Amino acid sequence: MTQERTPTTQPAGTPEPEPIRWFGTSWVDRGGDYRLRRVLVPLGALLAAAAGAFVLRLAVDGIRVADNGGFLNGLLVAAVAICSLLAALRTWKLLTEGRDALTGWMAEDKSLGVVWVIGGVGSLLAYFLRALREAPGEALHRARYEKALAQHERRQAGRSGRPGTGTGAQGRGRRRR
Repeated sequence: MTQERTPTTQPAGTPEPEPIRWFGTSWVDRGGDYRLRRVLVPLGALLAAAAGAFVLRLAVDGIRVADNGGFLNGLLVAAVAICSLLAALRTWKLLTEGRDALTGWMAEDKSLGVVWVIGGVGSLLAYFLRALREAPGEALHRARYEKALAQHERRQAGRSGRPGTGTGAQGRGRRRR
C-alpha cells in the first residue's frame, strides 16, 4: 500500500516528491488510492490509540491492585496524562512544522524517550486528528515540493535565455601570449 510512484512523467533533473508514510507519493496529485488511505489511516491510528489506552489501563489497574494508596494511584494517572499531553503536542508540531521546528524539550529524543513511549496514546490521537484534515505532514511536504519545483523552473528559464550555455569553450577568442 506504500507504493511509491511519481504522479506524472517529468524530465530528468526535475525534483521528486518525498514519500509520506502510508501514502507514498499519492499525496501529490491526490489520485488513485489516496482517498481510501485518507479513511484507513485515521481509523488505524484511532484503533492503535484505543489499544494503547487499554494497555495503559491494565498497567494502572495493576498498580491499583497492589493497594499502595490513593496518592500513588493519582500520581500515576497524572504522570500518564502529562506524558500523553506532551507527546501529543510534540507530534502535532512535528506534523505541522517539521522536525527542524522542534526546539528545547521537544527536540530531545533520547533523554525523553520514556515520556514519548508512555505518551504514545496522546501521540496517536494527535496523528488521528491531523489525519482527519490531511495526510499527516502533507502540507509541509507539499510546500517543500512546490518550492523545489519553482526553483527548478526558475533555473530552467534562466538557462533557456542564454545561448551557448553548457559548452565551456565556445565563444572564447584566441589565447594571448
